[in-house]
Amino acid sequence: MPSSALLDSEKTIEIPLQISSASLGLSTEFLFLGSIDGSVRKYDLASGKVVKAIRDLGDEISSVKPTSGDEIWVACGRKLYCFSLNSDRMILDAGDAKHAIELCDDEEDILNELDLNGKESMLAFSTDSGLVGVVEISTLKSSKMKSKHESICGTVKFVPDRPRELVSGGYDSAILHFDFEERSLLSRRDITNQLSSSGMSMSPPFIMSTAMSLSGILAAGTADGQLWVGLGGEKVTPAATSKKSSQKVKKSRKWDGLRSDVNSEVLLKAVEGPIVALAFFGTSNSTLLASTLQGTIIQYTILRGELPQLREDWRKEITHVQKVNVLLVQNSHILVGGVGKTGKGCMEFCRIVEEPLSSE
Repeated sequence: MPSSALLDSEKTIEIPLQISSASLGLSTEFLFLGSIDGSVRKYDLASGKVVKAIRDLGDEISSVKPTSGDEIWVACGRKLYCFSLNSDRMILDAGDAKHAIELCDDEEDILNELDLNGKESMLAFSTDSGLVGVVEISTLKSSKMKSKHESICGTVKFVPDRPRELVSGGYDSAILHFDFEERSLLSRRDITNQLSSSGMSMSPPFIMSTAMSLSGILAAGTADGQLWVGLGGEKVTPAATSKKSSQKVKKSRKWDGLRSDVNSEVLLKAVEGPIVALAFFGTSNSTLLASTLQGTIIQYTILRGELPQLREDWRKEITHVQKVNVLLVQNSHILVGGVGKTGKGCMEFCRIVEEPLSSE
């Protein structure tokens, strides 16, 4: 049955300045918030209190990635920091970093998104100059891909169950797929302009946000409000295959998530403004959440089939955040962070309340 939904805003966390990045700990008991003032805060979600802080890193915190070993990787300006959170000290600074690696050769370049692979052996990074690279955590050796984006590279994601593949999205409207061990480009998908309802396209289709499901579905949101979903690389489980077939499912040589035929992707005009954040919700790999810059949250269901589709389930406005930078999912809650109506940094916790529609 179709459903409507309410976004019940249950609580907020405020910090002095804009939230520029955020991540949940792997156990989802802790929340890490990075800010434009060069600080990182670790919150215990049960109490809502700050239990650790890092300050005075000197630039905007563009990405934070906690590990299962009580460490956190922080992208700040041109540098990648690693901090141990086991310290007895409540407040840490740059001098307490376990590692500090300068990854940008150009003085004008800065780091953007980080991603940690499933084994926590590799860390991927993207930069304003369009570079995509990886750091081998055991040796701290970094390498950059041979190909790069023609403009800012804002997003990077490892491909699940593919130990040497990653994807990146850039302001050149391209999604690039790499073999990072060979540093080579495997495939690409370019997003083109679509006209708005007024017949004009005011913004280029910069790739503003991406999300990767555990099954290998990639979603990308653009500056002109387009939403692209690629299903060509989704991992097919034996249970999903035909019961009549006795053949084993053969794993393809490489992830094929950027395939551009009508059987493998969906591209639609979702909103008039930019889609700044995306997240998969639940365990089915079928529910996708998208957020606009001004805080409209839209839920889609991915309908698989010969011609895959995106079904819009609902769209709702959040209450307290007026400029969105990050979107996270925690169990039955969604967390939306950025700038609040007071001008301070704000993280809003919302619970999705489904309401069955009347059949009348």
